[in-house]
Order: sequence, then C-alpha cells, then structure tokens
Amino acid sequence: METQGISGSSLNQTPSGERVHIAFFGLRNAGKSSLVNAVTGQELSIVSEVKGTTTDPVKKSMELLPLGPVVIIDTPGLDDSGVIGEKRVQRAKNILANCDIAVLVHDSSCEMADSELELIKIFESRNLPYIIAYNKSDLLTVRPSDKFLVSALTGENINLLKEKIASLAKNKDSSKKLVSDLLTPGDIVILVVPVDKAAPKGRLILPQQQTIRDILDSKCSAFICQDSELAKTLDSLKVLPKLVITDSQVFGRVNKILPENILLTSFSILFARYKGNLRTLVDGAKKLSQLRDGDKVLISEGCTHHRQCGDIGRDKIPAWIKKFTGASPEFEFTSGGTFPEIDELKKFALIIHCGGCMLNEQEMTSRLNRAELANVKIVNYGVAIAHMHGILNRSLEPFNIS
Repeated sequence: METQGISGSSLNQTPSGERVHIAFFGLRNAGKSSLVNAVTGQELSIVSEVKGTTTDPVKKSMELLPLGPVVIIDTPGLDDSGVIGEKRVQRAKNILANCDIAVLVHDSSCEMADSELELIKIFESRNLPYIIAYNKSDLLTVRPSDKFLVSALTGENINLLKEKIASLAKNKDSSKKLVSDLLTPGDIVILVVPVDKAAPKGRLILPQQQTIRDILDSKCSAFICQDSELAKTLDSLKVLPKLVITDSQVFGRVNKILPENILLTSFSILFARYKGNLRTLVDGAKKLSQLRDGDKVLISEGCTHHRQCGDIGRDKIPAWIKKFTGASPEFEFTSGGTFPEIDELKKFALIIHCGGCMLNEQEMTSRLNRAELANVKIVNYGVAIAHMHGILNRSLEPFNIS
C-alpha cells in the first residue's frame, strides 16, 4: 500500500468533504505522531520525547493508496492535563464527529488506561470502525499473539496497518450522484450564480465547481449566468433547459423569471440530498412558521470566510425570517469546525445550517444527530429560503419528495 502527497499545483484535488477521514488517537508519548509519519511516509507531525508535543489536531489531505484521497488527522494526547490540557483533550474528542476511521495508538509496554478504554466505548457506541495499534513492539520481550503489534521505529507491520485501515474504509456509494442521476445525455442545465460583494474574486465556490463537473461527466451542457441575465439566457436557447440550479439567496427572483414547466432547485438542496439529509431538513422547515419573539435561532456555517455587508448567513437569512414570521427571534452564529454539543443546543428553537459542502458526510450526520438528541429541528439555507419564498414544493419536484 503506497502513500503519496498531492501537489499544491494539482488542478484536480478531491474536496475534503469527499475524502475518507482517518484519525489517530492515543495517550501522550504512545508514539502516535511517529506512527502517523510512518503510515503517511511524510514528516506530517512533529515528534519529540516531550509529552504533549501535539497540542492541536494536525490535518493533512493526501493520497493513501489503494484507499485513494484521505485526510489524516493527528490528535493531542488523551491524558493531557491542566486547564489547557483539558481543552486539548476535548479538541481531540471533537474529531470523532468527522472521522470515518479511528486508529487508537497504544504503548504496548503499558496497561490500557481508563481514557483509552473510554474512547473504545465511544467508538463502539457510534459504530465507528477502529483499529487498536499496539505501538513500540520493538521494546517488548514478550510479544502477545492476540494484539496487533506495530513499530513506528522499525516499520514492523506498518504496511499491514495501512491494509487494515483500507479494509475498514466505507466504500463511497458510487451510485450517489450530485445531479447527474436527474439528467440524460444531451440535457441542458442552467446554473444561476450571483456575483456580489460576498462572491470570491476570480473563482467559483466549491458547490458550483462540483455541480458543473457532475453535469459535464453526464454528457450534458452547463450554462452559467447571473440572475439578472437569466431571462436573456433562456431566450437565447433553442431547447429549454432540463433543470435550473440557483444560489439560494436569489431563489425568489429566479422563481419569478423561470416558467413553471422548467425544474428548479438550489445548490444547497442538491447537497442535502447528496449527503442523505434532505428529508430531515425539509421536516425542519416547518418550524420556521412557528417562530416567536425571543426564540433563539442558531445559524451555522461549515466553513469560515470573510463576511461583508449583505452576508447570506449574518444578514439576509435573519431579515427574511423576520419578514416571513413577523417575529423578532434572537440569532446566534457559529462557523467552521465549531458546532454546539447536545446540552448547548437545547436552548435553540431552530438550527439553520449552510449546505455543508466543506463538511464530510460523517460530520454533517453528527450535527444532525446532535440536533435530534437535543430535540431541536434543523433546516439548511436552501430549504429554509425556498420555504420562506413559498417555492419549497417546486424546488423538490426534481427529487420526488415533498
């Protein structure tokens, strides 16, 4: 099983959300970082005899053959101490929300610690595939036959460890498509992409890129325009498009322009379906009609970006909610890897989440599960906006769901 990094100049990098996430856990000085370096064949993590060298999760996107594109995550030690140490331990445990495979690195010369046993219970309670790698086998005088022994120092069983990791990887469901399963070769699709202050300069955002690629792979044609140019674009086509996919923030304007005989949806709704969450999010949209003054609403984004005036999450969605409900809820915001735990979520009446294009399926599922356990409804941007503009049923027509 070979390992190779990806060149920073690669034009065809697999998005993080599409990669298998493999996280290495263990006590300080169990040789966790050394084992990560041995598995990856790179100096990914700093190695030292000093306990607690890894203070924050270290992530690296790379190719791990024959598994393919992966994200390798080295985490802080589970036995870190002090106030700061406890925060590091919590950060390590937070990684459980978005890893697909866990490797528990144990110092084979020591007894299993309570924190390691606790972590194994968490793995099993979440049905998370895991391996216990008994490291530092080179120091053993008695070698137990019932343990999977490895040595980052000598390289013992490193290749076998890679093979075991690959065997645990959940095969990505190749039947899952972003949009191509809705199309037949030769179809035309229009993508409506507004270019405003919030749009990144000189490039398209990830959902737009992935959708275009899937359309091209299905032997179909993609036409891209801003909402202000949609009417002209429609008039210029000799054949009507099979589907129009719009950025959520211009859903209302696009709906007014588009004839009813043309299917309409949004990037956000496409990604919700792709990650298996659409029905849950559609159910959560009903809560929007029940919001009252003072209700707390969490607006959460899976990525971090520089926010400007008119930001969809901070400005537009709160304004639409106030107009739709006639109420004045209280809004709180999170972004990136930050998402509240179950007890913290219980104060909210509703969670409104972004499309989650930067999150892998495991992380998105974890967030939905936390919302469910907190008994809080959750909806995403696209579904919420379509509901508030009275076009949710229309935006779901391509998927036979209501």
